[in-house]
Amino acid sequence: MNPITNPFAPGAGTPPPELAGRDALRESVRVALERLRLGKPAKSLLMVGLRGVGKTVLLDRMRIDAEGTGIQTLRVEAPEDRSLPAILAPELRLALLRLSRNAKAKDLAQRALRALAGFASALKATFADIQVGFDFEPEPGLADNGDLEHDLQALLEAAGEAAKRAGTALTIFVDELQYVEEEQLAALITALHRTSQRGLPVVLVGAGLPQLRGRMGRAKSYAERMFDFPEIGPLPREDAERAIAKPLNDEGVEITSDALGRIVEVTGGYAYFLQQWGKHSWDAADEPPIDLKDVESASAAAIAALDESFFRVRFDRLTPSEKRYLRAMAELGPGPHRSGDIADTLGKKVTSLGPTRSKLITKGMVWSPGHGDTAFTVPLFDEFMQRIMPGDDWTA
Repeated sequence: MNPITNPFAPGAGTPPPELAGRDALRESVRVALERLRLGKPAKSLLMVGLRGVGKTVLLDRMRIDAEGTGIQTLRVEAPEDRSLPAILAPELRLALLRLSRNAKAKDLAQRALRALAGFASALKATFADIQVGFDFEPEPGLADNGDLEHDLQALLEAAGEAAKRAGTALTIFVDELQYVEEEQLAALITALHRTSQRGLPVVLVGAGLPQLRGRMGRAKSYAERMFDFPEIGPLPREDAERAIAKPLNDEGVEITSDALGRIVEVTGGYAYFLQQWGKHSWDAADEPPIDLKDVESASAAAIAALDESFFRVRFDRLTPSEKRYLRAMAELGPGPHRSGDIADTLGKKVTSLGPTRSKLITKGMVWSPGHGDTAFTVPLFDEFMQRIMPGDDWTA
């Protein structure tokens, strides 16, 4: 079959040819943004889920949906080594410049840009990584105290007033939110709380690993009442089948029912894995329909591709002790696992492994679904660990 017309192209955040099973959540965000635009209250939303479920793709599609209706948006990703003010400031500047082109909102948008200048100048000593252009001189006393919680609140209030005057809403889309430090999360929650109290149309739509729920709650105890936390998981069977079958059918290619069932089974319905198996099944087939033999042949190539990229890029960030910890988890199966069982497998005391576990949580490799439990954040990582560290040499 022609590789040029292969509809599947798996990549980090690459939109799939068919975004199946997410319509209800997209609609709930649309409704929330329209309520804000009308001056009605709406909760912010934080999507949580494991790696490979399609959170980034969904976040980007929601942003496209919002912009298509005239909502002002900004989109950032929170890396491990950047501060929240540093990633927000440049994108907020662009959103305010767009708002300043609205005749009704021009004055308020320019005031918000002055607030941004004061915000960045005052916090530069604390967050040295802030780099943003200044379009106006700071307004003395506006978002320039040098205290993140106070200044971010004043900044988002000024931005929200401009958005309200323009008859729109300002939506902040943030990916990988679990990497933001809790003190900075607390400032963001406080600022959003204040804009909500004042009826200003500012909302957060974020995505992160499952530990994000706990981090938000620790940052501010009232966070659970401010946010909805929809869980993004593997696709149900019907939606997983549609994610494969529809793109194939759109190219005039059929797939047998047993081949389709095998793809859903081996991928567990995880969105990224579906794209991998779809791509390699197409490449493995000589002619349509794609059958079970093609899927079985494709599995080796799909696993090799995952090992070389999706899994390996995470494995290479680990220290030797972290690798042994994850290998011990893999020895016990997919998980979650009790900390004591992992310690027994390694022949260590639970207390001695605490720092390693904490570092793995910080790196986003594991999370704690319950007290004393540890689980992989990456589906099928247990199988990868057994392939990359075979035998029992790792126990030494």
